[in-house]
Amino acid sequence: MSDQITTTHKCDYDVAIIGLGPTGATLGNLLAIQGLRVLVLERDQDIFALPRAVHFDGECMRVFQTIGIADALLPNLFVGPGMKFVNAQGKLLIDWQRPTCIGPHGWCASYKFHQPDLENALRERLAQQSTVEIRLRHEVFALDETTDGVQLRFEDMSCGKLGRVTARYVVGCDGARSIARRFMGTELTDLKSHERWVVVDVMLDAPRPDLGDFSIQYCDPARPTTYTRGPGNRRRWEIMVMPGDDSTQLSSPGWLWDKLARWISPADARLERSAVYTFHSVVANGWRRGRLLLAGDAAHQTPPFMGQGMAAGIRDASNLAWKLGAVLRDEAFDVLLDTYESERSPHAREFIETAVQLGSVIQTTHADLASARDCEMVEAIRNFVTPQPKIGPGEWMEDPSGTAGHIAPQPRLDNGRLLDDVVGYRFALVALPELLKERPDLPDQAARAGVELVASGDASIREWLAATGAVAVLVRPDRYVFGAAPDADALDHLLEQVLPYQRTENA
Repeated sequence: MSDQITTTHKCDYDVAIIGLGPTGATLGNLLAIQGLRVLVLERDQDIFALPRAVHFDGECMRVFQTIGIADALLPNLFVGPGMKFVNAQGKLLIDWQRPTCIGPHGWCASYKFHQPDLENALRERLAQQSTVEIRLRHEVFALDETTDGVQLRFEDMSCGKLGRVTARYVVGCDGARSIARRFMGTELTDLKSHERWVVVDVMLDAPRPDLGDFSIQYCDPARPTTYTRGPGNRRRWEIMVMPGDDSTQLSSPGWLWDKLARWISPADARLERSAVYTFHSVVANGWRRGRLLLAGDAAHQTPPFMGQGMAAGIRDASNLAWKLGAVLRDEAFDVLLDTYESERSPHAREFIETAVQLGSVIQTTHADLASARDCEMVEAIRNFVTPQPKIGPGEWMEDPSGTAGHIAPQPRLDNGRLLDDVVGYRFALVALPELLKERPDLPDQAARAGVELVASGDASIREWLAATGAVAVLVRPDRYVFGAAPDADALDHLLEQVLPYQRTENA
């Protein structure tokens, strides 16, 4: 690992991204906001036209807000009210309520979406960025690290022509079978949940309010099944593959309609897509090797029982993008990039392990074990609350309030603007205006540290700071709290710690 800031700019691009799915497109947009030269290589010509992921949360919506596509997405979203786990008799086992009002992020807690809509919005935004080049039908087959960067070798699949480019860093957003991970030699830690399910997406001919808005996990040992509402008339069922199922029939209309007969028939809807998946639970052990990094499914895979698969990739992009920007602008040594895995891996792992635990409830297929589970859980219905873990150790400072390391709220200010829009994509110091009387030098000090100062007496800001017991909170570009200052004297130390590897006045 280099302990010197790289000052060479001989490479063709600052960052090359392999893969233009939601994670790669989000990362590309966040890098473009910083004016970085980005190349995206994608092996397929078109967006996959059918749904895969169906859920993201309010934290993801803040990232899309930063990119500038949130308002375009909203008309095609459905706000999810939560999920219920029920046994074979329909008795409630787990109740996971999700508030449908605007929450602490400035958005709702749960959105259901159609993945092609999101990918189109991300790509359209990316195409507007003058510093980004997108090459479709280009498949990378080799990555060779050089003194100054990485040489990527690829094939233009439209004509078979081979090519090569160089980039200072390469991020593999290329899915579960990542070639970037292969060249890094990164192994996967297996969290021991690998089950086959048939996922079937359906388009209703007319509204069916009787199906309900809640997602339902049918914890029936005879055939575990999941129901999920999507936007408009889209619905999804996930059907566990059982011993004795004929694998050749799993995607046949006859087999699917037979399993869906409890809810709908061919007279009610049309089958849009079905696929057989193995729901994996793995985390890569090594998200960075030198100038090669991993994000999204290349770094981790989760069962779908929390709806956090794509969301984890969006969080990866949000965490990594500003750090790459700081390093590439020569504001930080590249050891800052080591905090990407140390922060994100335990955070992602907590969601995956929770999904595995929830999966163990629904995937119980032994009748006696299911009966014991039902007796335990029906007697005390479990009100499940979405985890809110801190990120792991890295570029943030512990504080007595416990605020640091958590994502900051996004209050709406008195002028109607959301805080992230006021701040932009940078570090922000949020404080009360009274602090400026005590510290008139604070605006200059924040400017020297490259920090946007938001000194606001708005009620929402006062409430937030009062809850943390701080006179000021320092928030990172990915909206996670770097640290909190309990008093004016603590401010100096807090601001001095912004990018501790940053060169003094960028000299």
